[in-house]
Amino acid sequence: MENRFKEQQLELFSDRTSTHTFAGNQLRLWFSSIAYVLMNALRSKCLAKTELQNAQVGTIRTKLLKLGALITVSTRRILIAISSSSPSKYIWAAAYRCLKMLPNTA
Repeated sequence: MENRFKEQQLELFSDRTSTHTFAGNQLRLWFSSIAYVLMNALRSKCLAKTELQNAQVGTIRTKLLKLGALITVSTRRILIAISSSSPSKYIWAAAYRCLKMLPNTA
């Protein structure tokens, strides 16, 4: 459990409480906590059968979310074009397929 706390502090910057107001610091902690819950859900639901199934948040962020892509926005859709030489393109595709299959509760 301590490793998960350290992971949230170091990788999602929950220790950055440097604003002058209590409300600003509380908002930063909320954002960090929500980001951790989302990353943990992504890891357990969508990355379960990939090489990132046991990865830490920082590794998932570096390999899956921090990559260069060309984004094209039109009136009907948003296209994300990832380079064909990206080393994590298969993991990204598997995560996308899984996210697409999740039920929409809105």
